[in-house]
Formats: sequence, C-alpha cells, structure tokens
Amino acid sequence: MNNLLDKLTIYDYAIVVVYLIALIVIGLVSSRKKAEGAEHFLAGKSLSWYSIGFNMWATNVGPSMLLAFATVGYTTGIVAVNFDWYAFVYLFLLAVVFAPRYLSSGVRTLPEFMGKRYGSDTQTILAWYSLVKMMISWLSLGLFAGGFLVRQILGIPMWQSVIVLVALAGLFAYTGGLRTVAKINIFQMILLIAVSALLTFLGLSKIGGIQTLLDSTPDGYWSLIKPADDPDYPWYAIALGYPVAAIAFFCTDQAMVQSVLGAKNLEQGQLGVNFIAWLKILSLPLFILTGIICYILFPGLDDPSLAYMTMVTNLFPTGLNGLVIVVLIAVLVGTIGSSLNSLSTVYTMDIYLKHINPQADSRKVTQIGRYTIIVGCLISVLVAIAIDQIKGLNLFDVFQSILGFIAPPLAVIFLMAVLWKRTNKAAVNTLLTFGAVLSLGTGVCYLWVFPKDVYAFWPHYLMLSFYLFLALLILGIILSLVVPKSAYEKENEMAFRFQIEKPTKRVRWAWGALFVVMLLLYVTFR
Repeated sequence: MNNLLDKLTIYDYAIVVVYLIALIVIGLVSSRKKAEGAEHFLAGKSLSWYSIGFNMWATNVGPSMLLAFATVGYTTGIVAVNFDWYAFVYLFLLAVVFAPRYLSSGVRTLPEFMGKRYGSDTQTILAWYSLVKMMISWLSLGLFAGGFLVRQILGIPMWQSVIVLVALAGLFAYTGGLRTVAKINIFQMILLIAVSALLTFLGLSKIGGIQTLLDSTPDGYWSLIKPADDPDYPWYAIALGYPVAAIAFFCTDQAMVQSVLGAKNLEQGQLGVNFIAWLKILSLPLFILTGIICYILFPGLDDPSLAYMTMVTNLFPTGLNGLVIVVLIAVLVGTIGSSLNSLSTVYTMDIYLKHINPQADSRKVTQIGRYTIIVGCLISVLVAIAIDQIKGLNLFDVFQSILGFIAPPLAVIFLMAVLWKRTNKAAVNTLLTFGAVLSLGTGVCYLWVFPKDVYAFWPHYLMLSFYLFLALLILGIILSLVVPKSAYEKENEMAFRFQIEKPTKRVRWAWGALFVVMLLLYVTFR
C-alpha cells in the first residue's frame, strides 16, 4: 500500500530533476552577492516581512509536520492543531515584547543579547546550550522525520537516508548564508502549500466531500479542547505545558528568531512574525486533514505513522508522485538549511569570536561558520539515529516531548530577563547550568532510561515540562532576591535600557485581525 518507488514513472523523475535544477538556480542567483562576516549570517539586515514569515514557517514546518500531524490526525482528530494555532499568543509575545529589545540592542545572536546584560560567562553558557538545543530540536528531529519518510519510500536504512538528506540540505546554508536560505524557502513553502492542498483536495473528492468527512469521523475528532481525563491531550496539559515550549521555541530560539534579527526594520520584523501566525492556520487543511481523511479511507492501519505515505501513494495520479519527493526535499531543505545557518551563527559569533580568535577578519568568520555547518551535519546524523530508538510514543509526541524537556531553562531565563529588572546573573547562570542538567536529565530518563511505555508513574510529558518550568522559575526568583547583582550588571544596567518603538498602525491592524480570526476558530472548534 505504501510502496511509492514502484509507482514512479519517467514523469516523476522529470519532476524531481526540474525541481532540483530550479532549487540550484535560485540558490546560485541569490548567493551571487557575496556577504562576509555578520552579513553572511543575517542577510545584511535586508529581509522583508514575507521573507521573514516564509523562512520562519519553513524552519518550523519540516518533514516532522507532514509526518507527525498526519499521524495524530489519524488517531485523535484536530486536537494537535493547538500546537500551531495556540502559538499565535507566543508569536505576538515575540513581536511586541522580545523583538523590539532584540533589534534595539543590535545583537546578532540571542546569547549575545543575554551577554550584554549579564556578562561574558552568561553568553558562553547560553551559546553552548543553544547549540545543543538546535542540534537536537531542529537538525536531528528534522533529519529523523525526513529519514523516516525516505525509509518508507525507498526502504533504505535510516543512517543512509539521513546522510543523503543532510548533505543536500547543508549545501545551501554552506554556500549562501541566510539570504540564500530565505530566498529558497519562499519558493519551497509556496510549493508545499500547492502540493499539500492538492492532496487534501484529492482526499476530499475520494470520500465524497466535506459533509461525508464530518459524518464519517468519530465523536471528538473536531474538538480542539479535550476533557481532563483524555489520556492523550487533556486540556490542562496543553494549557499549562505547551506555553513552556512555545516561549522557548518562538521567542528564544536562534533558528526561529534569526529571520527577525535580519529584518530591514522593526515593523518588517513584526509583520513577518504576524505572517507566520497566519500561515500556521493552514496546518489544519494542509496537514492534519490528511490524517483524518486517511482514517476514513484506510481505517485500521497497523502503524498510524504510515498515514501520510498511505495517502500520497494511493491518491496521487501516475506521473505526479514525484511531487511527494519534491515536497519532502523542500521541507527538509527549509528546516535543516535555516537551522544550520543559525547553528553556525551562534558558534562563530558567541564562541569563536568571543574566546578563540577575537581578531578574526570577515573572511575567516565566514569560513569558520561553514566549517561549523559540516560538523553540525555529522553530529545531527548520529542523534537522528539515536532518536530512531525511542519507543512507546507516537512520532508527534516524540517531537513535542523532546522540545518540552529542552525548553524550561530557556523559557524561564528569557521571561525573567525581559520582564523583571531584579533578575540577576547568579539566577540566569544557575538556571542555565543546574536547570539544564535537571531538565535534560529528566528528558533522558523519560524517553530512554525509564520509558513511559514501561513505567506508568510518569505524568503527561507536557505537565512534566510545566513542573520543571515552575521549579526553575521559583529557584530563579529566590536567587534574584537573595544574591546581589554583580559589578558588571551594576555598571551596565543603564546601557541595557532601550527606547522601545511602539507598533505602527499596520502592525496593530495585522495583529488585531489575527486575534479576531483565532478567537472565531477556537469558538467554532471548541
């Protein structure tokens, strides 16, 4: 049922070849204007709102979106769209609270932002933690999902799949930096929307339309809010646990925020963040609906993670199956390319320039960034293979739980740093060291040492993330009240107070319209 390889024709191979040629041409054209040093990583502060929105969405969507959303749509309905729709609150937080401070400070990385306030030690600790986070949450998870799909299509081992995929995805980040990645991602995401919309249309046509879709699904499939006793997604777990990952994911993650740092100005950055929030509404019709339709057409799949491939192999007409491979490459290049660029930015700016070679010229900085990309590719392959060994959770929950265990220290320190002037270096550094060990150690125990499918004492992974966040927040508050500020903090306290621009009329209208639409959606699917 899922053997796509046997269905490929000369037309499918032609589609893939044409796509790859178009991708390479766009990459070569956009990278002709050579940028060295910081410009290589931040696109010379030239990104417009649509580039920012598409690039952030490309970073976010990844192969995991295609795979995991279809899986959870097949098993539980639309509840997982909360992980995209509920995000608008935290994207708004990025746009109006965090982004003005990031851009006003003139930083190139988020560790640099924290370092300006709390000193070099904080910048270095956060840089290393950010590198670990990007290696796991972006590169390795994205590679794992891409390798999983390639394994389904071609039947080749995971390690072979991820090596080929990361080599292709790393090419554009290596050659052109953020400007090239952003230009490619506009093309990629338009293609993703078109192909995913076609798959949804073919599925709806096959089952007989929207009314048949509504009549053929179990009770609760169209509800965003599940009761407290729901074993998979109780309402309180999403309400309390998801914000921890969302704040870390959208407001403090270099891979997501880097596009905003490359904005022409604050208004373009805020509109770009608003644009990705609108794009996230498409997750229901483009990704989750695929799984629900698969539930109707192909009930009783032995493995729900096969939902996406089951749909594409059975619904796409002969000659268009190459589009599936094209979309797989598109979302993988989008996520991995953006992540590799962010990884190289943090290492080069916050580790290499800060501690190894402060006198490096722009050419040397760009060279080190490219070497970092190569190393990142190699490590992410190994971690992706390790993730393949996790048992007892569906793919969507694997992705969300890993993010949930990485997030608490980052969410706490950035919220405290931005919202509470009393926050000090001792609190931030303790949360980044002890807090990281506690949070990541808990995650390792939950996923590998005492896996949930064997040991039933674990709470829901979202609540576990919330408990970690709460414990670290209390610890941070106590340390900030008890330990006095360092000499560096006292000397630089006034320098870190920025004149924050108020949102323009365009920004206010864009966000106001989004809030109205999201309220209507939640009322409709409550």
